[in-house]
Amino acid sequence: MTVLARDELSADPVDAARRLLGCVLEADTPDGLVGIRLVEVEAYRGGDDPASHCYRGRTTRNEVMFGPPGFLYVYFVYGMHYCANIVCLTDGVPGAVLVRAGEVAAGVEIARGRRRSARNDGDLAKGPAKLTSVLGLDLGHNGVDLLDPRSPVRLLAGEPVAAESIEAGPRVGVTTAMDRPWRFWVRDSPAVSTYRRGGRRRAATALDPG
Repeated sequence: MTVLARDELSADPVDAARRLLGCVLEADTPDGLVGIRLVEVEAYRGGDDPASHCYRGRTTRNEVMFGPPGFLYVYFVYGMHYCANIVCLTDGVPGAVLVRAGEVAAGVEIARGRRRSARNDGDLAKGPAKLTSVLGLDLGHNGVDLLDPRSPVRLLAGEPVAAESIEAGPRVGVTTAMDRPWRFWVRDSPAVSTYRRGGRRRAATALDPG
């Protein structure tokens, strides 16, 4: 597989999110190469999206989200977890797609070693914090160009997921604009995370993608 073309990410985050399903996020780690096929993602815009880190403008923390597309935006949350986002849209216009979950496509033994509490292989990268843990991502990877073949973290084109296999529903864990159906996942993948809203957990249910 080759890295994804940058123009495929020069799009609205909602459209870019759908394209990212089936792509492979690949990282070189001290233990070896780990690759994760993306099966769940979540779109965030800028000034018109109150759930976005860019809603109130550019800061030192979110400046990577302002482009250009194809770069990695990593942030620390709850004082314990890292989350990774793939920047999209165009240079100067903020937008990104949170990578929520994936299936380990390379380096499964390394992934198992990093996630010894996983119940099965489908649970290894089932959630944004688990995914970054398996890939070994932290703030040191913030701003990495995913579309440079020489990068330590790369985004490979993978096999696009057919539209009929994509489900959509509300975003997880946000306190505003939570009902926008901007979370997308591959139907029937065992790695898709559990939907959580208001502290309650329930199985993911499909909504009209809109």
